[in-house]
Amino acid sequence: MRINRFLAECGIASRRKAEELVLQRRIVVNGKTVSTLAFNINIDKDKVFVDGEPVRSRKHVYFLLHKPKGYVSTTNDEKKRPTVVSLIKTNEKIFPVGRLDYNTTGVLVLTNDGDFAQLLSHPSNNIPREYEVKLDKPLKEKDEEKLLRSVFVEGVRGKFSSIKYPANSLKNPTVITHEGRNHFVKNMFAALGYRVIGLHRKSFGNITLINLPEGAYRQLTPNEIKGIKKHAK
Repeated sequence: MRINRFLAECGIASRRKAEELVLQRRIVVNGKTVSTLAFNINIDKDKVFVDGEPVRSRKHVYFLLHKPKGYVSTTNDEKKRPTVVSLIKTNEKIFPVGRLDYNTTGVLVLTNDGDFAQLLSHPSNNIPREYEVKLDKPLKEKDEEKLLRSVFVEGVRGKFSSIKYPANSLKNPTVITHEGRNHFVKNMFAALGYRVIGLHRKSFGNITLINLPEGAYRQLTPNEIKGIKKHAK
């Protein structure tokens, strides 16, 4: 088995991140540092270490968290701010799939399955994300058209798939996007002179927060996991 796939299945990182660990020479197998991405291991015999810590095969777990404000979407934080991982009780080493900003709320998936994380977040899989937005001023019709057509964000075109107003307020649109870039929704509005003062991710693919209070979590159902895998095929 390729080393990046093994690390992903053990929940260390996604395959892409695992490749970075290899290139950083942080992987040791049977006492020798791995330096090539094509390295294969025997999962029954080889002893694998990352940063000196042994890697063992793990049972995959999948959690849905209703992320509250005041938490960072990382496994640890240099500023010692509370992390989303601290909200979930599990013996497995999990990590968030993508990020929600410190004061953004809503759907956040955490897992130790690197392949599933890659499946859920990779742009080629075209999985929709739905956000409830609070703006500092009403959204103009001409700007709505631009957001649906395309806007340059950090030198790359981006767009929303749809914009609706469930609360009948031009300050409170609900948008759907298939983009996963950091701060994407905020940057899209900022490009047209709007400031996002509140942001809530309502859904991620077929995963929603129905009956899940802010700060609470649950395990994803088999149907939810299958739904993501089916959508990405």
